[in-house]
Amino acid sequence: MADHPVDEKLPAPKMATTGLQHVAAMYAGVVAPPLIVGAAIGLTATDLTFLTGACLFTAGLATLLQTLGIWKIGARLPFVNGVTFAGVAPMTAIVASTEDKSDALPIIFGAVIVAGLLGFIAAPVFCKAVRFFPPVVTGTVITLIGISLLPVAFGWAQGPNPAAHDYGSATNLGLAAGTLVVVLLLRRFTRGFVKQIAVLLGLVAGTLIAIPFGATDFGPVADAAVIGFPTPFHFGAPQFQLAAILSLCVVMVVSMTESTADMLALGEIVDRPADEKTIAAGLRADTLGSAISPLFNGFMCSAFAQNIGLVAMTKIRSRYVVAVGGGFLVLMGLCPMAASLIAVVPRPVLGGAGVVLFGSVAASGIQTLVRAGLDKDNNVLIVAVSLAVGIIPITAPEFYHAIPETARIVLDSGISTGCVAAVLLNLVFNHLGPRDRDAHDVTHPMEAGEEITGVTRTPAAP
Repeated sequence: MADHPVDEKLPAPKMATTGLQHVAAMYAGVVAPPLIVGAAIGLTATDLTFLTGACLFTAGLATLLQTLGIWKIGARLPFVNGVTFAGVAPMTAIVASTEDKSDALPIIFGAVIVAGLLGFIAAPVFCKAVRFFPPVVTGTVITLIGISLLPVAFGWAQGPNPAAHDYGSATNLGLAAGTLVVVLLLRRFTRGFVKQIAVLLGLVAGTLIAIPFGATDFGPVADAAVIGFPTPFHFGAPQFQLAAILSLCVVMVVSMTESTADMLALGEIVDRPADEKTIAAGLRADTLGSAISPLFNGFMCSAFAQNIGLVAMTKIRSRYVVAVGGGFLVLMGLCPMAASLIAVVPRPVLGGAGVVLFGSVAASGIQTLVRAGLDKDNNVLIVAVSLAVGIIPITAPEFYHAIPETARIVLDSGISTGCVAAVLLNLVFNHLGPRDRDAHDVTHPMEAGEEITGVTRTPAAP
C-alpha cells in the first residue's frame, strides 16, 4: 500500500528547495517578534542579532518536533512552528512594567516556561474541542486565517519601516507587484517542479530586480558571523512573576486555539483530517516547544498559518519537506551568516509573494465552506456573523480600545474571536433548541422567508 502523500519522502534536491521555500515564507514572521521586543528593551545590535538567531533555532526545533514527532508529541503533518505574534503585545507590556530592563527577558522566559508546561498538561483536554469544528466552523476559521494574514502581506509590500520616507512608495509597491506577477506567470506557464517552487523563484527574481533600486541590502551577510550558538540562559536565569505568567497563559490559550484551527485547516488541505489524537499530539509539540524555547533564549512557539497557504498552493504535502525546512532553521540559528541570506530578501518582495500565499489560505477556507452546506439558513448565519466578528480587528483595529488589556489579547486576534463565535453559533443554531425549521431553506438573514435566488432546494429527508 502506497504511503499517504503526507508521509512521502521526495528526492533530496526537491526536499531542499521546497523546504527552503517554507523558510522563506515564514522568516519575516519569526524574526519580527524578537526585533520588536528587543528594541523595546534597548538591546545592543549584537544582543538583538543573538536573540533573533535564538528564535530561528528554537522555531526549527519546534518544527522538527511537530513534523517528525516523538511518542505522542507532534501532529506529524507539514506544520511549521515559529514565534507567535500573539505574545508580542503582552511581552512589550512586561518590558514596559519592568524597572530594570535587564530583568525583562528573564521574566518573559520564566512566564513562557510555565505557560508552556501548563499547556502541555492541558493538551489532552483541549483537543476534545475538535467535535465542535464541523465544516461550517472549520471553513469559516480557515477563511479568517487567510483574511487575517493578508494585511501582513500588504504591510510588507509597503516596506520594512512605517516611519521611513519610502514606506508605501511606488518603488516598493512596484517590487511587490513585480514579484506577484513573476509568481503568477511561473504558476501559469510552467509545469512540474518549477511550478511547485514558483514562490521561491519569485522571491529570488524579486530580490534581483530590487538591486538596481537600492532596495536589496547585503550588509547583514557581510556583518554576520559564520558560526554561533544560542548559549542557554544567555540573558540570565528565568524569573517567575505571577502577573507575567498569567498574561502569557492567556496567550497560550489563544495560541492553542489558533493551532487547533490551523491543524484542522491543514488536515483538510492534505486530505488527512485532524482528529482528537492528532490535535492533542500537535498541541503537545506546540506547548513543549514553547517550554523548551526559553532555555535557548527563544519565545513562545505556535503554528504558522502562512505555510499552510504554501502547502495549499504547491500541493506538496510531505511532512518531511517541512522537517527539512525545520533543519534549515536550526542551521540558520547556528550560522548567523546563513540566516542573513534570507534577510537579504526585501520586505516588499516578501509582500508580493505573501499575497499569493495568504490568499490561498482564504481560498481553501472558501472551498471547505462550499462543502459545508450553505444551502441551510442556519449555516449562512453562522458564517456571516463569525466572519464579521473575526474581521473586526482587521477593519477596525481600535474597536476594543476601551476593553482591559488582558481581554484584548484575545479580542485583537480575529482568528480566535471568529473561531469562538463560529463554535458558539454552531451550537446554538444546529444543536440546541427545537429544529422545526426547514433546514434546507436559505433565507436572507434580515428578511425571513425571502429565498436566495439560484439555490436549488432539496426536499427535506423524511
